[in-house]
Amino acid sequence: MPTIEPWRAAIAGAAVILSATTAAYSETYDISVDKIRIDAGDFRKTGIGYNNSQTPTVLRFKEGEDVTLNVTNNLREDTSIHWHGLILPFDQDGVPKISFDGIKPGETFTYNFPIKQAGTYWFHSHSGFQEPDGAYGAIVIEPKGGERIRANRDYVVQLTDTHPQRGKRIMRNLKMSADYYNRSQRTLQDLIKDSGNIGLKAALEDRKMWGRMRMMPTDVEDVQGFTPMINGESTKQNWTGLFKPGEKVRLRLINSSAMAYFDLRIPGLKMTVVQADGNDVKPVTVDELRISVAETYDVIVQPKENRVYSIVAESMGRTALVRGTLAPREGMAGPVPPLREKPRLTMADMGGMMGGMGMEGHVMQNAVMPLDDMSGMDHSQMGHATPAPKAETTQMDHSAMTGTDQPMAGMDHSQMAGAAPAPQAKAKPMDHSTMASSDNSMAGMDHSAMENTKGQDDPFYAPGSGLIPNAANGGKFLSYDDLTARKPLYKDRPATREIELRLTGNMERYIWSINGKKLSEAEPIVLKYGERVRFKFVNETMMSHPMHLHGMWSILDTGKGKYDPIKHTVSVAPGTTVYTETEVDVTGQWAFHCHLSYHADAGMFRKVVIEGGPA
Repeated sequence: MPTIEPWRAAIAGAAVILSATTAAYSETYDISVDKIRIDAGDFRKTGIGYNNSQTPTVLRFKEGEDVTLNVTNNLREDTSIHWHGLILPFDQDGVPKISFDGIKPGETFTYNFPIKQAGTYWFHSHSGFQEPDGAYGAIVIEPKGGERIRANRDYVVQLTDTHPQRGKRIMRNLKMSADYYNRSQRTLQDLIKDSGNIGLKAALEDRKMWGRMRMMPTDVEDVQGFTPMINGESTKQNWTGLFKPGEKVRLRLINSSAMAYFDLRIPGLKMTVVQADGNDVKPVTVDELRISVAETYDVIVQPKENRVYSIVAESMGRTALVRGTLAPREGMAGPVPPLREKPRLTMADMGGMMGGMGMEGHVMQNAVMPLDDMSGMDHSQMGHATPAPKAETTQMDHSAMTGTDQPMAGMDHSQMAGAAPAPQAKAKPMDHSTMASSDNSMAGMDHSAMENTKGQDDPFYAPGSGLIPNAANGGKFLSYDDLTARKPLYKDRPATREIELRLTGNMERYIWSINGKKLSEAEPIVLKYGERVRFKFVNETMMSHPMHLHGMWSILDTGKGKYDPIKHTVSVAPGTTVYTETEVDVTGQWAFHCHLSYHADAGMFRKVVIEGGPA
């Protein structure tokens, strides 16, 4: 991958030792934003790129340096660059209408900020749909004293979901029909298969239930039909990283997709996760991991055989994959595995929607759901467990439903508030064993989608969710619960208050929102400098949402206290509640949004204003 060329030739002899690329460590860098042609192997399209290339630019900084970046806009429209995950002054964050006015056509804007951290990050446009159209790159920051865990080779592996259509057209089509890109709709063959698994009556009831809600259990990905790429190269183009047997190889995984989560594995190799979102974690060895949109993970692998290995990144919805290659020499290509069976959403993934909370006219409010549709559910085991500090299942106030045909919108949301743990006391983990399904529970549900969840216990998914991941080889799949900060970044102290953010949406109109309001309808979130805020994310939709707070860290509550992992992006799975805490140690105003491009544009976005602090 090309690295950015500084305009000064000083230090030109400095190199990135044992890395895939070399770059001079200078303090000034030039970036051009250009209209380019993108070749995805299966199709070609016009897009936007940096430095006239579809291969992502890699910026290499050193912790402690002051960087100056001259960004020249060669487009006929405004642009911007956001430095995702970097801690910097708010007026350098690169979000139009929040931190600056944007970069006009033909103009050069100069960013200048100190590098206060180390690790793997990325950058992208925050203007319109330029990011899904190709405007993204990588950032690698060398820590003072060098990497704590050394490797012989070091590669960026930047994933994206390149679509043959431009972002504006995709959004227009989604607004016209939310299912426009759903190529996984159920067929008669699926009905026959389900009837064989759970019986014809149960299979028909399952379809009636989804029909009443005008939804589909196959609606895991809003946008399908994309070609996944690694470092701007498709499976046919075969990105390759070289190694010698026995060498340790560091892979800096970045998901810069517009919409696609990826499950990544390297058959034949274990991956040791050493960093999450740029922050060191205690090493954990896994066979596979899920990387949500906008997240980064650093992993170490050690291929000991003189043979080829495949880097396989498969979309969470199992609609597409990309294969890259680790090889002992050029010209080799790893095998391409078939796509695994597509997951299906279950009643568990509908947990938040079943509450009807804040769905602002969601299709569910028009669905009359008699109680006998859920007669098999043992609510006594599900409704009142101690809230988990990790992810709890969103619950329903069933009293609002008794014997009525009223819309779900009439539910008593106030009952939910009482379940929240006090911000000064972190709650005890939930005992998921009390939720084990009995033989007759959820009789109308499609249990075939849940068969592969047996034996899995990931507290960041709703129990019984159709999205609970499983490693292809039956081994260890990374969970947020496995992440432990190597070194605390902040003193562990009680939060001063809790802010609830309900992730809501209207699929028929393709509106996504927070607390039932789009960005255009909502007041900013006001934080006070010096406070520690606890955020409670309640996902009331059937989609996963990677939530990104600009300018500040999100300390993900996994019950480890001061060793909770520190992230810039936190994925909230359907039907769950997730807690993070943030030390408000910056000033200014910032963006806070779902990092699925079309969800953010549709309204799942907030402005954050910091009051007080140094002038």
